[in-house]
Amino acid sequence: MDIVDHKASVRERVWSELRKVAVPDSRFHYDFGEFIADFEGGEAAVARLTDHKFYKNARLMFITPDNCLDRLRHQALIDGKTVLMTTYSIKRGFWLLNPAWISPDLYLYASTLDGMERVGQPVMLKDIAKMVPVDYMVTGTGAINHEGVRFGKGHGFFDAEWGMLYQLGRISTDTPSAAVVHDCQVLDECLTPDVYDTVADVIFTPTRTIEVRNPHKPTCGILWDRLDPHMYETIPPLQELKAMGL
Repeated sequence: MDIVDHKASVRERVWSELRKVAVPDSRFHYDFGEFIADFEGGEAAVARLTDHKFYKNARLMFITPDNCLDRLRHQALIDGKTVLMTTYSIKRGFWLLNPAWISPDLYLYASTLDGMERVGQPVMLKDIAKMVPVDYMVTGTGAINHEGVRFGKGHGFFDAEWGMLYQLGRISTDTPSAAVVHDCQVLDECLTPDVYDTVADVIFTPTRTIEVRNPHKPTCGILWDRLDPHMYETIPPLQELKAMGL
């Protein structure tokens, strides 16, 4: 079985279990190939994350637009942290949620995908390049093993986000990365990350905090010769990055 077939087999197995505990999406229902689901016990998983040193030490966090991370974005705003995120599938780029610029009664709305685009501030890569470094990268994922190797929806959005921020010098191999998942999404098997795959430093589930030793952090940035042409055509920040000569 090649790596593509193996990843498909892992996702099918995990998604079968995830369906039992997942919260359906308003648009995609249980189509886990289209979104990262919230799940039973999601509050407990995020509580573990916010009690961890990486969160406590962060001022500027990148948080993916995953369903399981709405409550984290909300809590981060309450705690006075600035949140950098992208729209669904990065098609409308990066957005900044600065709690100093948002009325507290709108924090909950701002933490949602619809609210973020009405309350937050769109930012170009040239703007991000002038910002302070990102302190913490947080994502949901389809599946992950104890070594922090992730299997997302299969589209590579988080790897692209990491690659862009890395090439802008806003993150480094020392920047911690976390994944928030249900216990059924944690795999025991060994998986080998590709050169561009981001690996989590820590995994938060409703019942466990799993620390990863020596996680793989890509230093390749965006590999243009391996980038899916559809991603380049539909993600304006990738086009901007290439125009910047990066």
